[in-house]
Amino acid sequence: MGKIEEKKQQKIESLLNSAFTLFTTNGFNKTSISDIVTHAGVAKGTFYLYFSDKFDLRNKVIAHQADRIFLAAVADLAKQDLQDFEDQVLFLVDHILRQFEQDKMLMTFMSKHLSWAFVKNTLVGNAQSGPGKAYLAFHSLLEHSGLTFRDPEIMLYMIIEFVSGVSYNSILYHQPVPPEDLKPRMHDVIRYIIRSEQISA
Repeated sequence: MGKIEEKKQQKIESLLNSAFTLFTTNGFNKTSISDIVTHAGVAKGTFYLYFSDKFDLRNKVIAHQADRIFLAAVADLAKQDLQDFEDQVLFLVDHILRQFEQDKMLMTFMSKHLSWAFVKNTLVGNAQSGPGKAYLAFHSLLEHSGLTFRDPEIMLYMIIEFVSGVSYNSILYHQPVPPEDLKPRMHDVIRYIIRSEQISA
């Protein structure tokens, strides 16, 4: 990577990190572009070189955090001796939930903004952006599993929505039960989703 590209990446990272800090502390609606560029230490014009508006930045912040969270889980998965696809997915889910338990502001921010549009356009990608790193890692697991699914993107979306929705109150308030008590039941449902989407050979 050349120096120009390196500086560009540093500015993008600075804007993404500043936006995440401000969105989680002050809220999305109360954070202005001026706040973000001031916090990042870049000129306002620089913002528009990389992002069309605050909503575009928010989507990229979510994708950036999703990549970071998922890739940390994938890195730890690589150290395990898990060959079964279902076991791999459950390991990733548990790892991600532990990250959320350690950073509840991150959990709140991510849960508020998950949607099909996010999964489709940000994780899976589109013609302009291409797929995100998290989806590429997930797709790699799919390929190595040797299994075929009706629609892997829909399956991924269902798992994300289920885990996000069910774990939110458990992690934040230990309601209806603490996460450790909830996980075995979540595992059962995730296994069911995976099996119901699988196409028999």
